[in-house]
Amino acid sequence: MRITRSLFVLTGLLLVVGARPAIGQPPKYGVTVSVGKTAELAKAKTYSWTASQPAFDKTVDAQIVAAVDRELKALGLAKVASGKSDLLATYASQRRTDVELKAAGAREFPVGVLILELRDPATSQPLFRARIDKPLDVERAQLEPAINAAVTEMFEKYPTRTPAAR
Repeated sequence: MRITRSLFVLTGLLLVVGARPAIGQPPKYGVTVSVGKTAELAKAKTYSWTASQPAFDKTVDAQIVAAVDRELKALGLAKVASGKSDLLATYASQRRTDVELKAAGAREFPVGVLILELRDPATSQPLFRARIDKPLDVERAQLEPAINAAVTEMFEKYPTRTPAAR
């Protein structure tokens, strides 16, 4: 378990470092997705949560988990609190500060990064990985709707999603 968690943290760090734009290039915002075995995702009926790198703020953590639970339920997956499941869900989040240099003077703004993985429980290999980088231009009271919208945007790219799945 320790090795799996270490690999996840290392993968997350590599994604963050590797995704940084070169100097002078504007950062990319939006969703990026990689898919492992679509057939395994299509067969899955259950999921459970595994160790994550949760948001520091417990309220934000609960909002992210609730949003992911809602999207997985909409896909027809049932949450399993303990025991075997078809998928393991995990996420990592971070907040960074980007700087826009094109405007007169530099403008700093916060950016939220959310990485979600659905893994094969037997191999811990990611079957679905979605990452969203999005400027956080909302007040704290509006953070939950922003999280919900971001997670929904991530799951719009789920490979087995059908129009009726929502």
